[in-house]
Amino acid sequence: MSTHSSLYTRTLKLAVVLALTVIVLGAYTRLSDAGLGCPDWPGCYGHIGVPKELSHSSYDRPLEHAKAWKEMIHRYAAGALGIVILLIVFLVIRKKTTLHQSITLPIVLLLTVVFQALLGMWTVTMLLSPMIVSAHLIGGFTTLALLWWLLLNQIHQHRSTLPSKSMKVLAAIGLLLVILQILLGGWTSTNYAALACGNDFPTCAGQWWPPMDFVNGFDLVHSSGTNYEFGVLESPARTAIQVAHRLGALVVFVYLLMLGIKLLTFSFGRHKTLGAILILFLVLQVTLGMMNVILGLPITIAVAHNLVAALLLLTVLTINHKLTKG
Repeated sequence: MSTHSSLYTRTLKLAVVLALTVIVLGAYTRLSDAGLGCPDWPGCYGHIGVPKELSHSSYDRPLEHAKAWKEMIHRYAAGALGIVILLIVFLVIRKKTTLHQSITLPIVLLLTVVFQALLGMWTVTMLLSPMIVSAHLIGGFTTLALLWWLLLNQIHQHRSTLPSKSMKVLAAIGLLLVILQILLGGWTSTNYAALACGNDFPTCAGQWWPPMDFVNGFDLVHSSGTNYEFGVLESPARTAIQVAHRLGALVVFVYLLMLGIKLLTFSFGRHKTLGAILILFLVLQVTLGMMNVILGLPITIAVAHNLVAALLLLTVLTINHKLTKG
């Protein structure tokens, strides 16, 4: 491996770790109700850090140091990730022939991060609009996925046996299902619907099919000037979101479990390993989801649920990469 290639690979690994960190910090900030800890952007009450006290009261929200620092640490980590991604793009532009990497994907990555910064600003200025916050969450997962794919491009091995076309299709469907479930999870979180069924599982508020309002629960319209902190939806709408997330989790669990078992039947060692990892993360994710409900959404479990969702996404991405590129 050349010096430039080695530097590029190390930088990608650093970026992946930072992207995972940003996702975890973002989840912690959101779940600890610190999303509006700083009512302005990119600073905090007009400062680059969190001020000790406010000299004037031009802000509508009182300064809460704990929430403000959670928000700013998240922003600092996101800023560091942006700088590392700029370095990645610079390395590809200078040495794309040596690195055997097209500039297209790094440019898409850079544009995604720029849009992420805008979404971060709008999250504050639009007062935690579920549409914006959900898009910001998905942008974080997209950034992680693009970085992981770039890294896989550098470290993949050439396959000796071509996988069947049906396996490629099955893996692609699995990836789509995971993405849709992450979308549902984000929508559940940003609408404060995680405990819409109380602590009841597998039933919801003592019923298998409680009163639900899917129309308002999945209304994507943003109302200007509305403060969405702690949610604005009525109980039936939140219940509809929670039940939809549970049904999605059931579909994903059954499908990915079958995919994992199918991978375990392959005669290739790396496919068996990926199948085992997939099943492990899948069972862990479902367990964390149930614990979130039964235990009343403890923040440690809720943040871990976000982290394992990211790891599950990376696992399914790796399976797709192995089946398409080796």
